[in-house]
Amino acid sequence: MNSALIFIALAVGVALYLGIRARRGKDMSLEQWTVGGRGFGAAIVFLLMAGEIYTTFVFLGGSGFAYGTGAGAYYLLGYGSLPFVLSYFILPAVWRYAKERRLLSQPDFFAAKYKSNAIGVLVAVVGFIALIPYLVLQLKGLGIIVSISSYSAISSQQGVIIGAIVVALYVALSGVHGSAWTSVIKDALVMLVAVFMGLYLPYHYYGGIENMFAAIETAKPGFLALRDVGQSPTWMVSTVVLSTLGFYMWPHMFMAVYTAKGEGVLRKNAFILPIYQLMLLFILFVGFSAVLQVPGLKGGDIDLALFKIALQTFDPWFVGVIGAAGILTALVPGSMILMTSATLLANNVYRPMRPGVEDAHIARVAKCLAPVIMAVAVWFTLGGGDTIVALLLMAYAFVTQLFPVFLASLLPSNPVTKPAAFAGITVGVSTVAYVSLTKQTVASMFPFLPAALKDMNVGIVALVFNLIVLIAVSAMTRGFSTAGRVPANASS
Repeated sequence: MNSALIFIALAVGVALYLGIRARRGKDMSLEQWTVGGRGFGAAIVFLLMAGEIYTTFVFLGGSGFAYGTGAGAYYLLGYGSLPFVLSYFILPAVWRYAKERRLLSQPDFFAAKYKSNAIGVLVAVVGFIALIPYLVLQLKGLGIIVSISSYSAISSQQGVIIGAIVVALYVALSGVHGSAWTSVIKDALVMLVAVFMGLYLPYHYYGGIENMFAAIETAKPGFLALRDVGQSPTWMVSTVVLSTLGFYMWPHMFMAVYTAKGEGVLRKNAFILPIYQLMLLFILFVGFSAVLQVPGLKGGDIDLALFKIALQTFDPWFVGVIGAAGILTALVPGSMILMTSATLLANNVYRPMRPGVEDAHIARVAKCLAPVIMAVAVWFTLGGGDTIVALLLMAYAFVTQLFPVFLASLLPSNPVTKPAAFAGITVGVSTVAYVSLTKQTVASMFPFLPAALKDMNVGIVALVFNLIVLIAVSAMTRGFSTAGRVPANASS
């Protein structure tokens, strides 16, 4: 056994141990399984939310995007802190509303705000469809990490299957508690590895960060600047806006809010999490370091940039440490995504078909669904070919379509009616689905637009259609439906 395998096996073993041990002393009711009994303090909520943010996308996709696109990766820094500004104002209101009504999931919130089970089911379906590619993203990254860091002793497919079994097992047993416990060791290890590599590689190969950028600019002029066409300033701004608005529309991020024991916990995290975003800078440095040292990676192989340069720089034992950190970036968020997906189907799709069923029954259904959902995700992972960033951007465009309806629900008097909310979400996600399936761009759909707008993120186009439908249908139905109106104190 090579030394790297020892650290890989240790990471998987520790994750499984902590995930299972987290259930000790708890009855694992539906509320405990999904939202931790609403008793997590600031430190645990911080680690839980950070665990959702810093995934294989950051570890592999961020460095790969910097390697493959250059300046395009700056969008990560652009939107990284903006959602936390929003969170200071909106998340306490979400927490209060959910606690008062003992809500368990994101669809519960929408269904209660609009007094419509149908909207709850729609939001659950939208969330589930978006979470599957996000879960695939984690498994895809996991396979890459295990295969490369083990020096091919374990294949990518074997890594995906092993990781899937571990996650499905401790999610079924411990729910959100398992994710929270594992986040502690994951965050410490990832920060250590990211900061070390982000500083060491530029100095090792170029003599400093400034020298690294100078060398890249000399070898590839314009690589470090936004393009005139494609990843242009228009693309950058629209992608930052889309990602910011969609950040807390992810069902698992939304449900993480419910775990806090008080709204002050959420405000504290709004201050701390932006500082944590600095870690992204070091991940980008790793990707830029690899540009001239491991040239020639194309397509989906750009996601290998971090490990390709690690393999030629470090001893096997340290490659194993890097692999261990990478594995945890897949297992922790993967567990939250899996638990949330199972909850959406059990609580918000299955429950409406069985009115009056007890929470204990729903908890059993959710726990049984977890391995089934994981099996579906594994099937998609082994057959998929998109890069990690492409997968994430597509899913982001999907969940962002919930934001207008969500924001309207927080207003003292909601101007959006129930039919309009349903129609707006449907039009928005249908547009995203069409664009994703047909590989359309704004330029191909609207060739008459000014050149400056043709690089706009297509998710923004879907959001515009969504808003138009919301306004039009609300105007037409306001006289016939008052279900969308919420008393002034409903969001306080």
